[in-house]
Amino acid sequence: MNLILLASGEVDSAQTVRLSGDRARHLRDVLRVTPGQPVRIGIIDGPFGIGTVRTVGHDFVDLACTFDDGVPLRPPVDLVLAVPRPKVLRRLWAQLAAMGVGRVMLTNAARVERNYFDTHWLSSMTYEPLLIEGLQQARDTRLPVVSIHRQFRPLIEDELGTATPETLRITAHPGVGGPLGDQVRERAPQRVLLAIGPEGGWNEFEMSLLAANGFLTASMGPRTLRTDTACVAALAAVHAGLGR
Repeated sequence: MNLILLASGEVDSAQTVRLSGDRARHLRDVLRVTPGQPVRIGIIDGPFGIGTVRTVGHDFVDLACTFDDGVPLRPPVDLVLAVPRPKVLRRLWAQLAAMGVGRVMLTNAARVERNYFDTHWLSSMTYEPLLIEGLQQARDTRLPVVSIHRQFRPLIEDELGTATPETLRITAHPGVGGPLGDQVRERAPQRVLLAIGPEGGWNEFEMSLLAANGFLTASMGPRTLRTDTACVAALAAVHAGLGR
């Protein structure tokens, strides 16, 4: 952990918090903190801060907390993602949060198996701890907003809303369009809405629907990648194109 994240209700009126479980073990056994030592903390969807160690117990650590005035901005990249295989989705959650995504919209596609929507990895009780894990790795407090859409066409045509000049809509597809990072850099958008299909790719209808709704097509080269690899590579290219 490079940041200890706290829920807003954990900090008491005296601005102290008692940590137990994995967070306390990390402070005690990995960082080997001692009383008086400062550690980086943050409130989920809130400000960063500093926690000064007060007490180190057998199974707890007490911190005195101070927080910054401002709250970090949400990452300027949103993601439309065709639901991948459950074991891939399990690997992806922490990586998406670590790479920096404001919103994740999981959707159906022709090459998405129907039973993928039954996986427990689509339950917030299961994926939120993984998102928090990714945020703690990357030192961020802004939890990605997650939504699940069983119908692709209504999501693209209706639920995404009208594209604004400040948002670049772009879909990554093997070997089609100019390099992803270059397209982002050339247009210098305020935000990017990135669409990544299933491992078999978007079909012809889906590509046409995306294009009709303002999505440009970009490539990361001729190779067809697994979903988790494609997401990490595409997000890295987009953030680089945005100058981040």
